[in-house]
Amino acid sequence: MSDAGKKLIDELGAIVPAFREELGQAGSVDALEELRVKFLGRKGQLATLLSGLRDLSEEDRPEVGKVGNLVKNELTELFAAREASLAQEKEDAALSLFDPSMPGRTPEVGSLHPITLVMEEICSVFGSLGFEVVTGPEVETDFYNFEALNLPPEHPARDMQDTLYITDQVLLRTHTSPLQVRTMLGRKPPVAVIAPGKVYRRDSDLTHTPMFHQIEGLLVDHNVSMADLRGTLTSFVRQVFGTDTRVRFRPSFFPFTEPSAEVDISCVMCGGKGEVNGEPCRVCKQTGWVEILGCGMVDPQVFKAVGYDPEVYTGFAFGLGIERVAMLKYGIGDLRMFFENDTRFLRQFC
Repeated sequence: MSDAGKKLIDELGAIVPAFREELGQAGSVDALEELRVKFLGRKGQLATLLSGLRDLSEEDRPEVGKVGNLVKNELTELFAAREASLAQEKEDAALSLFDPSMPGRTPEVGSLHPITLVMEEICSVFGSLGFEVVTGPEVETDFYNFEALNLPPEHPARDMQDTLYITDQVLLRTHTSPLQVRTMLGRKPPVAVIAPGKVYRRDSDLTHTPMFHQIEGLLVDHNVSMADLRGTLTSFVRQVFGTDTRVRFRPSFFPFTEPSAEVDISCVMCGGKGEVNGEPCRVCKQTGWVEILGCGMVDPQVFKAVGYDPEVYTGFAFGLGIERVAMLKYGIGDLRMFFENDTRFLRQFC
């Protein structure tokens, strides 16, 4: 072998101890990467030396190239070992800070939304009175939402609904009363159902949102009277708001019930006194009463639309807003708080 070949082999051999020495001083991942680039990079020391192969004779190149490959493999193995060692040192340092005797973090437990809590409570109360829960589509036809409920196209009460139409005959339901129609069309009396769910109207302020929740109730049988309606709703109110709650029925108007009434309860904030700590009650506006729901005896025209004989059957219906009940039950002043997903507010109901 020529002197040039021997010199290149010696220089290649000298790289390994130099790499070992600097490798032991590399105490971080960044330092280790700098060392890799210095010795094993495209312009590193090993690549620079191996570029001298082109100046050697064809007899020397194979042997010197073999030494070069051995050196490269050794440097690579040394680098990988040090890299693994640094990773282990980092893991050991992290574990040294861990105290297995310390208690673990308790995961946060979710809770039901206040609207869901009130909805389930209402369903439970009416379930104990013999009512069955029914559900149905939120996208309804004009027939189920209006016409079958004695609201023909020209009826002025349609303007009260602030309806969100999809087409002329398809809409987002404005109440859950269509489920009463669907139920009566699908079964014969006796019928006792409640229909909870989302409803939609074009409205948004402190006490209204475009989407809210309602529960509609329906009972149909022989000889159902206004007294049955009054007894049912009085029982419901006192189970939800307390046995001392006073209830009154006021004459009203709804297209699908006749006679109709609105139900008031004694104010839950002031106990019906009209004032709190000597100040006027803002909830009942000093009247001592707050409206809670609407109700009435099912109009014969509704029975005719679903094929029930109004000469044989009578029934009552009622409807209430779940948000309204929740606001009174929990003393909440702004309806929008239910939909803002503020965990500080929602955590109070855990």
